Parts: sequence; C-alpha cells; structure tokens
Amino acid sequence: MIDILAISGSLRAASTNSALVAALAANAPPDCRVAVYDGLGRLPIFNPDDEGERTPAEAARLIDAVTRSHGIIVSCPEYAHGVPGGMKNALDWLVSRDAAVGKPAMLVHASPRSLYARAALAEIMRTMSFAMHEERALEIALLGKKPAEMEAILAEDANRRAMREAVRGFAGFIRGQT
Repeated sequence: MIDILAISGSLRAASTNSALVAALAANAPPDCRVAVYDGLGRLPIFNPDDEGERTPAEAARLIDAVTRSHGIIVSCPEYAHGVPGGMKNALDWLVSRDAAVGKPAMLVHASPRSLYARAALAEIMRTMSFAMHEERALEIALLGKKPAEMEAILAEDANRRAMREAVRGFAGFIRGQT
C-alpha cells in the first residue's frame, strides 16, 4: 500500500483546492491510500527558535505526517502571483527536517490561472530537495465554481478516471524512487 499525504494550500471553507484533494483521496486506486492534511490553519508561524524540543504540536503533526507518507500531493491557489502564506509556512516547518529530502511530491491544480504560484511552489519544493513528479500534471478547472458545481465536476467519469490515473502515475514514480 502506498500512503500519500494530500495538502490543500487554501484555508477557504469552499476551497477548490481542498475539494480537489478530497476528491483525489476518494478516487485513489485500490493500492494507494490518500490522507488529507487538515491542519494548515492551525500551524503557528514558523520560528527557528521553536524547533527541536520546542516544536509546536501541530507542526510536529505535519512533520510526522510528511515523514510517514511515501509521497505528498499539493494543490495550491495563487495569491498576488505567489504561494499563499499558510502553504509557505507549512513548508518552512519542513525546511530543516529530513522529511522533505528525497520525498516524492506532485502538484495538482484546480485553476488554469495559477501559473506563478505553480512555478514558485515547484521551485521552493525542489530547493527543499523534494523529488518532484512533473511528468503529467493533473488540472481540473474548478475556479469560480460553487460547492455543488465542484462536486458535480469532480464526480464526472472522465475526471474521476483522470484523478485515479494521476495518483496511479504518482505511485509508480514513488516506487521508482525507492
């Protein structure tokens, strides 16, 4: 069984990115388990003085979840041509840890307009030594959709197959890394 941690970079209640990672978890192939990290909004602002024995509980939970997973999937919005602060903060908690080093990672997208954030996030994660799976990005356009519309789009057979295939391809990448 391949264990994957999915993280939405959005804190919005009706987030398209959160809907996408939840749908990925629900449509994962049988040999993959996708768990969604839900603590982004509870992470304290990163401070290097709070590492080690002083690591806050939520930061320790994130670090442990990333460490235990075989790979991570991130779906992140773009704010002002950049990565939202909450997502960057989560990555900052991982910078000085071994959790990211060589960890397979894949970006998925809920908006065709997040080009700057995609590039910035990929650069940040490569700099942190994540092993980026960039062969085939999954993009399901949910931008501007209401929750019921998102649900209907994500339930379409073609999108369910696309999500399953994206996770299956990522699982193959993970197997190739070990």
